[in-house]
Amino acid sequence: MRRETSRDGVGRAWVHVAVAMIVAVAVVALAGCGSSKPAYCSARTNLENAVKNLPSAVSSGISGLQTQAKTIQSDATSLVNAAKSDFPSETSAVKSSVDALQSAIKALPSSPSATQIAAIATSAAGVVSSVKSFVDASKSKCS
Repeated sequence: MRRETSRDGVGRAWVHVAVAMIVAVAVVALAGCGSSKPAYCSARTNLENAVKNLPSAVSSGISGLQTQAKTIQSDATSLVNAAKSDFPSETSAVKSSVDALQSAIKALPSSPSATQIAAIATSAAGVVSSVKSFVDASKSKCS
């Protein structure tokens, strides 16, 4: 009789462990469902940060500007690839504005004139505007 009680105790312990494991898995699954964000949200954050760092890159001269523009282009490509099906017009605008910035930077001579620098500023403003439009459009998905 004592042996049966021992088995009943072990059996009950396994039931409690099994129930606890099921509850833990369910809690993790439910937490993951409610808080998952699309992949483009992290790409959006990376691009925002790259654009915010553009003014400080200018202080490093043309090479700093070129380096930061490459980072912006890379981050923009990631964003466009991840979000183009959900936000086709916004991602198209981001791609176009980043391409225009790249072209303007590539056209810079080693000693740019004020007009050439103004073209960079105009292109950079286009990038800022297009990224802001994407951020606004994707706010509900990435908040």
